[in-house]
Amino acid sequence: MVIGLLTVDLHIPDSNSLKSKRFIIKSLKDRLRNTFNISISEEPNNLWQAAQIYIVSVTTDNSHLDSIFEKIKNMIDKEPLIVVIDYNREIL
Repeated sequence: MVIGLLTVDLHIPDSNSLKSKRFIIKSLKDRLRNTFNISISEEPNNLWQAAQIYIVSVTTDNSHLDSIFEKIKNMIDKEPLIVVIDYNREIL
């Protein structure tokens, strides 16, 4: 069994309030959760244009985990309202 953690640092340039940021991040989290069999959580902060999300997936092998995380990265990269600052992948 392989447990993977993907940490994603995000910038939301068009966000002008916490409410706006929450709406954008919630939408992204819901789409990722509905597309992939993952757990996802957001690091709480009071910055309007910054967010950090944590994505966890449990698979049977490393190559499957790599495939899932690549698809997740591609989906996030295509999001027009979000700029990815950094990805960090860990095997637990």
